[in-house]
Amino acid sequence: MAKKHNIKTRARKEPKEFEEEVLQIDRVTRVVKGGRRLRFRATVIVGNKKGKVNIGIGKSSEVATAIQKGIAKAKKNMIEVPMVNDTIPHDIKIKYKSCEILMMPASKGTGIVAGGSMRKILNICGVKNVLGKTFRSNNRIINAQTTIKALKLLKPISMHPNKEVFEITKKSNKPEEQKEDIVDKKTENKKKKPTNNKTVKNKKTQNKSDK
Repeated sequence: MAKKHNIKTRARKEPKEFEEEVLQIDRVTRVVKGGRRLRFRATVIVGNKKGKVNIGIGKSSEVATAIQKGIAKAKKNMIEVPMVNDTIPHDIKIKYKSCEILMMPASKGTGIVAGGSMRKILNICGVKNVLGKTFRSNNRIINAQTTIKALKLLKPISMHPNKEVFEITKKSNKPEEQKEDIVDKKTENKKKKPTNNKTVKNKKTQNKSDK
């Protein structure tokens, strides 16, 4: 008799809705009456690579629980970032605390030209082509918070005041036709003026001859 092998069916893991990435883990101390309390602070980035992203900071006596708290906080207030052809819709410059950030849209194939926490946030957000630069600060948490604030201020093309700059539309011939009409009228007036002057001169000469 052949032995029957028990084949265990492994449950397939469902793809996660959000991707998580730990930005920084710090050991922080809190001075109390009895002495110092050691805890861990975890800064986590959460996003779905489709325009949703946020950061969360969690504290706990263990690293794993601090990361879980940070993920839970980040998922509570996710922000939606408007994108046009895998890049941001317009330039933005923002200052927050000691950090200053500049972000500009880029053409296809440029990639994410940025460093530090800004690069990680834009990657998890789903932005594929962008130019970014941070000034003044090297603090990862402040840089991450400033990047999130900048992404919140981005406006979609339909709401942006300079909508015509970003929309690709065919130019109509109407304004050109109007310009041509204006030019023709000006040329006609110029041509008419000398004829009027001649008539005036002729009248003056006639009056002098009569006298």
